[in-house]
Amino acid sequence: MHFNPDLTENLSLSAAERKLVDKLPDADSESRLRSLEEQISAFTLPVTDVHSQTASDIATQMLESAGLSLDLDRAEKAYEYARACVDIFIAHERFEDAALACQYVYLTEQADAVPALGQAAWLSVTYPVNPHLTANVMDLIINEMPDNSDGAAVAAATAHYVVDLRSNADEHGDLRLFTGAMLARVARRHSNIDSQQMFELWVERLELDDPAKFLGRLRNVVDVMVQDEWWFDRESLQAALPD
Repeated sequence: MHFNPDLTENLSLSAAERKLVDKLPDADSESRLRSLEEQISAFTLPVTDVHSQTASDIATQMLESAGLSLDLDRAEKAYEYARACVDIFIAHERFEDAALACQYVYLTEQADAVPALGQAAWLSVTYPVNPHLTANVMDLIINEMPDNSDGAAVAAATAHYVVDLRSNADEHGDLRLFTGAMLARVARRHSNIDSQQMFELWVERLELDDPAKFLGRLRNVVDVMVQDEWWFDRESLQAALPD
């Protein structure tokens, strides 16, 4: 790991996340949202069989509607759509979409925003989702943490590790620069780190170079964030994971 305090911390987002940044003109967003809402209203709601193909199709439209509603600063509507997606995506093993839906719930800043972010973290680390999404979820966790929190350091180390594991050759360089900058930012605010030597000692002291240790500590961070507000059966999902 390298200490690079002056790196630009802009991340090339996934297509789904880009919708939150490169907003359509409001008129275009309104038009697209109305079209999606008309399609959604054609289905029988609420969805009673989350395992059906119909449910999966509705969830896809709801997820896009949630993103557009966020673009238009309609937090309550975005929450309604995003939260309704989670159970369906889990039922269809669409774990990346479930993680993104949880991230959208967090961004609505409703009462269960922090539990939603914890669940987005669990999904985006447990399953091989797009590393862009995992890195951004970890960055949101860092922003939730106090400056002196070891949890922020664990989140930054996790993002760095996941990028090394999952990113392809074309995106690896940019993503690793981004997560390296995350680590440097956390080190500065956590322990006033301002040199490579101090950074290496800090990483060693917090055991951020040992995935077995920092991933275990991330589980504790997630447990504190979610408490007993899990929206899916985490134990069943863990039991179904390959060895």
